[in-house]
Amino acid sequence: MPSNPLEEYNRKRNFAQTAEPSGVKSVPSDKPVFVIQKHLASHLHYDFRLEIDGVLKSWAIPKGPSANPKEKRLAVATEDHPMQYASFEGVIPEGEYGAGKVIVWDKGTFGNLKEGKTLAESYDTGHLVINLQGKKLKGGYSLLRTKMGWLMVKMEDAFADRLSDILNEQPASVITGKLVEEII
Repeated sequence: MPSNPLEEYNRKRNFAQTAEPSGVKSVPSDKPVFVIQKHLASHLHYDFRLEIDGVLKSWAIPKGPSANPKEKRLAVATEDHPMQYASFEGVIPEGEYGAGKVIVWDKGTFGNLKEGKTLAESYDTGHLVINLQGKKLKGGYSLLRTKMGWLMVKMEDAFADRLSDILNEQPASVITGKLVEEII
């Protein structure tokens, strides 16, 4: 890991213009957090972030996460984000990287289900197996790096739901209850 894993994040943003938090690597917590932010930018997508080694490892998921194990979702790796970003909601101004509206669609803690490997080791090898304990998403998920990018897949468990359309059934922020379109 680079000496400053947030260098790219900080370089892409003008903090005099955006309300996004600047940050430095944090001390890893005993209960790592995850956040999924609904991001209405040039294209609507969901940003999935996992706390690993004091930063939020991040992926953009164009179609959003799914509770259906039959649906594989493309997850495009993006730059690491500071831990403070886990509670960011607001508007990223025009002209700034990622310009658009952001809500916290889901958040919670997660556990590593890959025995014998740390989260960082699993990330480095391109295969994370985690258990989400969010307000909306729960249960096992796998993230697998492929030649095309990463794939996020819901595992078969008690929380799997082939009929769920969770993105449309529960569109609002878990912090404010607002829809992404209502953010000003």
